[in-house]
Formats: sequence, structure tokens, C-alpha cells
Amino acid sequence: MMSRALATRLFVDVPLASGVEVMLGESQAHQLRSVLRLGGGDVVALFNGREGEWRARLAVLAKRAVTAVVEERLRPQAPEPDVWLLFAPIKGPRLDWIVEKAAELGASEIVPVLTRRTVVSRLNLDRLRAHAVEAAEQCERLTVPLVRDARPLEDVTADWPAGRHLYVAAERRGVPAMATAIRPDGAPAAILIGPEGGFEPAELDRLAQLGFATLVGLGPRILRADTAAAAAMALWQALAQPPLANRPGRAHIA
Repeated sequence: MMSRALATRLFVDVPLASGVEVMLGESQAHQLRSVLRLGGGDVVALFNGREGEWRARLAVLAKRAVTAVVEERLRPQAPEPDVWLLFAPIKGPRLDWIVEKAAELGASEIVPVLTRRTVVSRLNLDRLRAHAVEAAEQCERLTVPLVRDARPLEDVTADWPAGRHLYVAAERRGVPAMATAIRPDGAPAAILIGPEGGFEPAELDRLAQLGFATLVGLGPRILRADTAAAAAMALWQALAQPPLANRPGRAHIA
């Protein structure tokens, strides 16, 4: 069984290898010392999104910094499904919630887009990226999604990468259900969620004409933007990602 200390996972943006000493930052030091009450000799898991997950032992706990010595790799880095979440920013804590759930549900990039009815144009990217890190630490994924700055939707689709299909959640009759439209082939994908109040009809008409986009429905009800984002991401994860039993797990720790 994993110990309480090993259950503590931290993202670090430094190379990881056996014997490396990692200096953790002030916020991580506060979490370890004051919140989790860990001390020298306790064990944590570190990951950097490139070299897998590693067991590390806390060596020096100062007031503003902690040193951890990397011991052994617990999980190798493995390819992850590549899906972006594009969404129109909304007000208040529900915006943070969207980013948190997108990270938990496997988004590789989180892309705020400005539509004609978007009411939020300025974002605290530092806060949103911190939420993405915390969610990745909690859900045991080995990467942290990239949180992009907000851009107009027209600009995002104008330089769309080849080979990535876009599923547009549309409140429009006659569109296929997302469950039947998803391509379970592991190809790069993206999901677009509109603003509160929905897309303007002209926006949906333009999106429907894009060769890489499919308008899809999320069910018979009108969903809030944050609910729609989580529902669409969960649906894509269930239908397009391999089952948990087929993914590499953490090495057994005595």
C-alpha cells in the first residue's frame, strides 16, 4: 500500500534521475512542512512531464525551501492521448473549475477563445496554470496541460494544425450526438465549448464549413458552459482513450 508521504506528488520543472538533488520552491515547502507535516526522511513522488515519475526523499526542510534527493523511477513516461479543450472564458470560480477538470480529464492543452458573446477577455494565467498543476498532481497524470493565453476564435481556427479534428458542442437541432461522432482512433482532437448564451448562429455556420470540424450535441438539455466542458471531456476520455488496465502503472513499492 502506498504510504501517505508517497501519495504526495509534486510537479517540478527540472531534469529527474537517480541521485539528483531537487530544490523545491517556497509554496511547495509550505505545503510539505505546514500542511502535510512531513519532515526529513519522508518520501514523495516527483514528475516533470518528460521523464516519468520518481520517488524522492526529503533531505533538508528550511522555512522557504526544501531539498529532495531522487532515488528511483516509479513509472516511465508514456504517450498520452492528445486532446485540446477550447472554451470561452466565464466569470468567477467556475473558470478555475473548468481548468481543473480539463487537467483531470486529460487535456493536453487548455485554450481560452474569445467568441462574439464572450464576456471575459482578461485572464490570470498564473492562477489558471497553478490550478492545472495541482490537478495533475492529484489525478496521477504524468504531464501538466499547457494553458494558453486567450485568442479570438477566428485566429485559432485560421492556423489550425493539420490532422487534428475539432468537435464543436452546438446547441443546434440535427447535429449528431458527440458519442456517435467521436473517432476512436487515437488521432489528435480538440473540443470547443461556447460562451454563456451560446455561439451566435453565424459563428456556428462558419464552424460547420470548416473541413476539420464537426458540430455535435451533448444531450437534450441546455448545459452551463462549465458543465458542458466537463461532460464533453469525460465523454471523449471514455470513448477515445485506452482503458486504465492497458496503461502503465506505478511500480510496486514495499
